[in-house]
Amino acid sequence: MSMDQWGQPYQRDPASPVRPYAVTGGRTAPRMQLALEALVSSATANSDLTNRPPEWRAISALCRQVRSVAEVSALLRIPLGVVRILIADMTTEGYLHVHQPQLDAGRPDVNLLERVLSGLRRL
Repeated sequence: MSMDQWGQPYQRDPASPVRPYAVTGGRTAPRMQLALEALVSSATANSDLTNRPPEWRAISALCRQVRSVAEVSALLRIPLGVVRILIADMTTEGYLHVHQPQLDAGRPDVNLLERVLSGLRRL
């Protein structure tokens, strides 16, 4: 059994009664491509999200500090696919800024590949 920093056993949160497809309106893919390591930040600190779902408010509050898409998913305990859809929606409506990694048109980093090859040869 895992313990927290005070030596107490972790308490698992009960499963959410709301299914992920209900949060995303039935959609299974985001409106834009989002890398797991893409960085997300709130567009404005005082956005009025009172008429938005609680997930939007939680993401906005969390992203006052720059976070990765994967980190948002982990910290809020929301499935990654759902978080990607919500972040894409919030970005489209101007609530968030997304900073995608540059991947040189999908080509791998040659230096990284050479280091991996060198390491494999040493084995």
